[in-house]
Amino acid sequence: MKPLCFRPAFRGAFDVRAVCLLCASIVAAASNCADAKVARIEILERKPYAEGREFDGVGAYQRLLGRVHFTVDPAHAANRRVVDLNLAPTNKQAVVEFSADLEILAPVDPARCNGALLYDVNNRGRRMMLRMFNDGADEFLMRRGYVVVWCGWLAEVLPLEDENLPGEMLMRMDAPVARAQSGPLTGLVRAEVVADQPATRWSLSNRTTIGSYRPAQQGLAKATLTRRLRESDPRVAIPRDQWRLEVTELPSPSGGHCPPLVELVMPSGIRAGYIHELIYEAQDPIVQGLGLTAIRDLVSFLKYDHSDENPLRAAGKSVIERAHGFGISQSGRCLRVLTYEGFNADEQGRQVFDGIIPHVSGGGLGFFNHRFAQPTRYASQHVDHLFPCDQFPFAYDRQRDPLSKREDGLLVEARKAGVVPKIMHIQNSAEYWHRDGSLVHTDPLGRRDAAIPEQVRIYAVGGAQHGWGDDAPRPLAGGQQPENPTDYRPLLRALLVALDAWVRDDAEPPPSRYPRLDDGTLVEFERDSSAWRPLPGVLYPQVMQRAELLDFGPQFAKAGRITEHPPRPLGAYHPLVAAHDATNNERGMLQLPTIAVPVATYTGWNLRRREWGAETELLSLKGSYIPLARTRQERRQAGDPRPSLAELYDDFDDYRSQYETAAHRLVRQRYLLEEDVPRLLERADSRRALFAE
Repeated sequence: MKPLCFRPAFRGAFDVRAVCLLCASIVAAASNCADAKVARIEILERKPYAEGREFDGVGAYQRLLGRVHFTVDPAHAANRRVVDLNLAPTNKQAVVEFSADLEILAPVDPARCNGALLYDVNNRGRRMMLRMFNDGADEFLMRRGYVVVWCGWLAEVLPLEDENLPGEMLMRMDAPVARAQSGPLTGLVRAEVVADQPATRWSLSNRTTIGSYRPAQQGLAKATLTRRLRESDPRVAIPRDQWRLEVTELPSPSGGHCPPLVELVMPSGIRAGYIHELIYEAQDPIVQGLGLTAIRDLVSFLKYDHSDENPLRAAGKSVIERAHGFGISQSGRCLRVLTYEGFNADEQGRQVFDGIIPHVSGGGLGFFNHRFAQPTRYASQHVDHLFPCDQFPFAYDRQRDPLSKREDGLLVEARKAGVVPKIMHIQNSAEYWHRDGSLVHTDPLGRRDAAIPEQVRIYAVGGAQHGWGDDAPRPLAGGQQPENPTDYRPLLRALLVALDAWVRDDAEPPPSRYPRLDDGTLVEFERDSSAWRPLPGVLYPQVMQRAELLDFGPQFAKAGRITEHPPRPLGAYHPLVAAHDATNNERGMLQLPTIAVPVATYTGWNLRRREWGAETELLSLKGSYIPLARTRQERRQAGDPRPSLAELYDDFDDYRSQYETAAHRLVRQRYLLEEDVPRLLERADSRRALFAE
């Protein structure tokens, strides 16, 4: 939005009323400029969505593609938590400028939307919401009239094509670099390289679509590289003449700062599964915390701005009545951080998100708002374990950390500001094994169930890995067992509808469902404690992800600057997992019909295959599919203690009847929509061959 310039000139008689009106208009205009942290929206292209398909009551949708330009005042109290914002370059008005990619999916006539904006926090530049909710040509979100919005919030994403959307680019933010008055800022950076196959080169970020910090001139000379098989193993130094770093420049299409692709090159070979830890001096730290202000200010603008600059305006005002944030994994952790660090209030103190769904975020936060931040990192049992991702507080209500002696909770700042959103925290079996999921609803040492705030619901989906499947079992590269195929997306559709009604009408959503200590469904992960029945040919995990209190140096807590590399572990928290039933499926969880009426054991864990190295460690975020025997004789011959299909069901018709009953039970409980039952029954029908004589 362009700043207004007023040049009042008074001629003739002094009209008090006119002067008062003029002064009021000047104040209003000045206030509008101060509020407009979205400085400008550029719509560069308009495209029909779904070939112009008309949706009943809503009409056709269009895609608005462009860029959003932001200004942020470093002196404003609402921005005080952005690390290094005071070291970013400013314009003549002493504000920081930056921009990001933008996409809006809305009805051609915005007034026909249902009033709800869904902001999809893109995952490493990838748009996820349509694949999660629309399920092919179903177009669930469009049929219900939602407006969907994306913008870039990560500055480490490289300007490359999205592998899931051919012809579409990954979404990026062009954020400024922090600089000292004397020149470029430098500092130590740590990277872990874990290759899933033998190689001679590997990206420091473990992804070819994600850049890394540029080595400083001294950084290449003094860098160190070590190798170890497991996180707890001693580090073994690799001589400097056996490796090098290669830097590939990829200029930003919009002309802003773009980090390079930095690769570790080892002619003698990077061993699969080994943790290669590189510590080097880097320069040009990105002010990555601006990603949080970008989300805040864009959603606030679309929700509250009534000017012609707002593309979601009709009849003189914004059509958006409520805004919901949705994020998967990294993006769900972003929503937790945004809420925790006070960014759900805009600079005027107005509430940004009315509802949020952090999905499969587990108990984590993120490496999002630090000097030399690496947002793509996530702490897991084997990979990236020692990065600042899973940190106290884990739970939404205030707790005391017995390790650090701090008291805190994710909603403390939002409560102070009066901007607590309605929250549906959704996680799967995998998050209990890989992402400290139980710490969301217990104390940090796993000794008692935590209090859950009235604005929060927690839904734990049993028998599902981190990513969704299509209910068709298949081998898993790198895993000892076939991949868990559970498709949990139908549950999310029903819960989104419930969240919108909760915000719009204050309609009570379905009750939380998660394993608990007080009923014995939340237990220690070890085999005997969890009631796991040993299976032939299946190794049960001896490890799980456990968040640790880490010492990153004295400047970390208040300034977001890491000076201790690698960090020093000070103690471990104590996550737990769900107990098992006779089929080795989980108890106390929200169960899809596939799990409630099983033909297999569906787990949230899978162990690494020998060829991938570190075969006793968890294969990050993956689950297993272990089929039940068909008959009693077959299972006895195999030494399988689980009941067979023939012992659980009379025949296929009995299986299908129980499956259908389970589906309709979820509909009555409002965890599933009636419209999704036929699709689930089709998947039950696909298992008929399992019951053939």
